[in-house]
Amino acid sequence: MSSTTFRDSTVVIIETSRTSIRAGIGLHDLLRLPTVDIPARVGLRRSAVSQNGDEGPSSSKAPVSTKVTDYLVGSQLDEALATDQDITVYWPFANGDVSDFIQAEALWKYVLFNQLGLRRAQMESPVMLSVVAGLSRDAYERICQIFFERFNVAGFAILDRPMAQFYAVISGLQLSGVVVDIDLEHTDVTPIADGFPIHLARTVVPIGLNDCLAYLAHLFRSNTSVMSTLSPADSPLSEEALQEALVALARHVWESGLIKVLAEGEAARDLEDEGVTDIAAIVVAGKERAVIESGMKRKQNAKAQPAEQARAKEMEALDLVSTEFREKELTLGKERHRFCEPLFDPALLDGIPGVKEKEPKDLRLPLQTAVGEAVARTEVDLRNYIWQGLFVTGAITNHIKGLGAALSARVSPYILSAPDPLNNEVQPRAVKTLRVPDYFAEYRDKGDGLAGFLGTSIIAKLSFNDSGGKNYVSKADYVSRGPRVVLGMSPSLL
Repeated sequence: MSSTTFRDSTVVIIETSRTSIRAGIGLHDLLRLPTVDIPARVGLRRSAVSQNGDEGPSSSKAPVSTKVTDYLVGSQLDEALATDQDITVYWPFANGDVSDFIQAEALWKYVLFNQLGLRRAQMESPVMLSVVAGLSRDAYERICQIFFERFNVAGFAILDRPMAQFYAVISGLQLSGVVVDIDLEHTDVTPIADGFPIHLARTVVPIGLNDCLAYLAHLFRSNTSVMSTLSPADSPLSEEALQEALVALARHVWESGLIKVLAEGEAARDLEDEGVTDIAAIVVAGKERAVIESGMKRKQNAKAQPAEQARAKEMEALDLVSTEFREKELTLGKERHRFCEPLFDPALLDGIPGVKEKEPKDLRLPLQTAVGEAVARTEVDLRNYIWQGLFVTGAITNHIKGLGAALSARVSPYILSAPDPLNNEVQPRAVKTLRVPDYFAEYRDKGDGLAGFLGTSIIAKLSFNDSGGKNYVSKADYVSRGPRVVLGMSPSLL
């Protein structure tokens, strides 16, 4: 047990997901956004691969003799790929574990010493690391060894990433729920009971953000206005170039926040029609800019010519939007709101260009089915509490709001339609969705995709300020007891 405490300004937070790493240094009164956000990938020149007798694709395992310094990371890898150099790319966390610890070390080393500007010889910072859930004890020990022996950190603790995401949204004594994390290629469903992830009930669905992008790109092919603008008849694009342009347009529409996901039976509410009745509430909610912009928009419409007013009314009635993409003006219709349909009906992806084949196909469940089955694997008396904390997060939620409400409406088959609380206290009667609270000012209007980093920051503030030192490993603890000490002194493993 350590009695060391650390200054908040020295604490390092690292969130490691399947496909990205976010990091930052320093804890403040207002918990801040990550200052580092890089893809969790490394590159190796094929010349180095062939010298070791391995000509495999990017998904294959790297040569055993490869060193940390052989890998390209971050901007170096981006530049190499941009110039079409012969590079093999590896994603060490993509399968939900650590497939190669040398590659993982290369990524964490780049974040600590290149992006955050720390120095190994003068390392005074403790590190709170959130990682994918379900790693073996050997993996936890190996990670602890890397951070102390290779990076010389002053303190270290590991946190399961679903728990970090959940800590960002819970309040009071609510310690049970289910976290749905939608990544690029996979969706992880993790039930949580009384503050502990239920690993036997965890479910992975091989559908993610990239599938939604490919699906929307396919829908745009039926929009004649979009097709004629991107690939005019006098100078048509090749099929490969057209597919790339459509996927890029889908990503642009998603990042621009032009997509809505409505729960079944839910009507869209427009801020312009609500009226401003409580200025203080508007300011607290952070909507003052939206109110000002909507007022300016109404004034501009009032001064517009009759033809322009008619066009604006037509676009509003048909739910059309105009957006600028690659210096071209495009008009998009309601098809953009079908972006998330593959999450709830994976069969729509069959035969869609750009969708990767993932085996086995029988694991490609609708999201509502995957969540329902995951909760059904938990103890009967826990399910009612778990349904009170449905939280949808991941990269897709950075620019799309309402996914939690849409999912809660679709899991109704798992909830009693006519509950009798007097005679049935166990069966779930309702679903409650969670989101990142507005009082985290830096995270307001950022979506729920940064919940993992926010939760990791919260636990770091609690753990490294604990004078008892029960929730992290100090350097003295590591020297006296070795890597195994992390198994009894981390927030994930108590």
